[in-house]
Amino acid sequence: MSDLVALSNAKILDGTGKEPFDGTVLIKGKFIQEIGMKNSIHIPKGSRVFDLAGAYLLPGLIDAHLHLTGFRSGDIVKESLLVPYEVLVARVVQDLRALANAGFTTIGDAGGAIAVGIKKAVEEGTIVGPRISAAGYTLSQTFGHGDEHYLPIDYVDPRESKFRTPLGSLICDGVEECQKAARYALRCGADFIKVSATGGVLSERDRPEYTQFTIEELRAIVQEAQHAKRFVHAHAQGTEGIRNALLAGVKVIAHGIFIDEECCKLARQKDAIVIPTLSIVEHIMIYGREIGIPEWGLKKCEQVYKAHVENIRLAYSHGVKLATGTDFLGGVKAFRHGDNALEIILMVEKIGMTPMEAIVAATKNAAEAVGLLDTTGTIEPGKLADLIVVKENPLENIRVLSEKNNITMVFKEGTLIKS
Repeated sequence: MSDLVALSNAKILDGTGKEPFDGTVLIKGKFIQEIGMKNSIHIPKGSRVFDLAGAYLLPGLIDAHLHLTGFRSGDIVKESLLVPYEVLVARVVQDLRALANAGFTTIGDAGGAIAVGIKKAVEEGTIVGPRISAAGYTLSQTFGHGDEHYLPIDYVDPRESKFRTPLGSLICDGVEECQKAARYALRCGADFIKVSATGGVLSERDRPEYTQFTIEELRAIVQEAQHAKRFVHAHAQGTEGIRNALLAGVKVIAHGIFIDEECCKLARQKDAIVIPTLSIVEHIMIYGREIGIPEWGLKKCEQVYKAHVENIRLAYSHGVKLATGTDFLGGVKAFRHGDNALEIILMVEKIGMTPMEAIVAATKNAAEAVGLLDTTGTIEPGKLADLIVVKENPLENIRVLSEKNNITMVFKEGTLIKS
């Protein structure tokens, strides 16, 4: 049987920002072999042909910052302590299927114990889900955002604990400890290094404005990542922490709540990528109390919501490279995997991006943010055949990408995983 697949009569949105065009995509095995304008490609005899009848063909969507935790409520203390680890893993399997059905063919897990292991099960085809680029354990200073303050200290760091938590962090203070922690994360299979450069909203005893790690510590972590041909992705919400991360050579800035003009210019200069994660804050504002988000988390979320949107608008106006990421955690409606296209919608409705710019943020830019732009994120010959078919025109109504019935087909590496 031929391993050639032809997707004909498509309106192709290739993820580069180029206007859609009528054409055909020819897939051979896992890869895109050829793309051509309407009637310009010869479809070899024996090919499996899908006539898309004018539907839109896009690169698979990418969420570049989420967490595969298996959580099913906003009570993160209860979920971490009382739900058996095996139950959390089983829930993650369900969440991966939901992501694939929603058109996501790649995800970046920005810290957690489950993703760095379960990605092998996805790669070998044991379970269906997006390709996973995983950070594994986050690096955090003592009393940092990743030092889960609601847990005893000996529960937090997996090097010290016999207790298995879906999150967990490598606690490190000083340059030498940071070097060792980065090497440990790499030993555990990290595709990139995640570090907490500031406090946060869902960490009990610090605040987003708090600066964490020194520039010297951050530079040591960046150097260890670079030695292994990887990069650093920083949780960075406060202005000084964002600046420190950029000066240290961090490639990806997550959240960016208090990014200012100086940081925007620095991000442009360094060719860094900002992942705003607007979705998690938006949904905590709407559903947080209902699903059990702790009071301290609700209060901080309310305090930063307006500034977050305004400052990401600033970053957009300065031409900072933006990528989509939701910071979603699991299957409860405030941060349910499968609803991740919300970030694309918010990029348009809150930040002022055009639908085309938001699609580029969710494909090409997001692929770069997870370290995979060489293999996915755009529809080009030689890249993996990660493709979705959308019934309606997302350039006219970006919300069609959040309606799963509009995502009629999903190909991952040339294999049809939803039809």
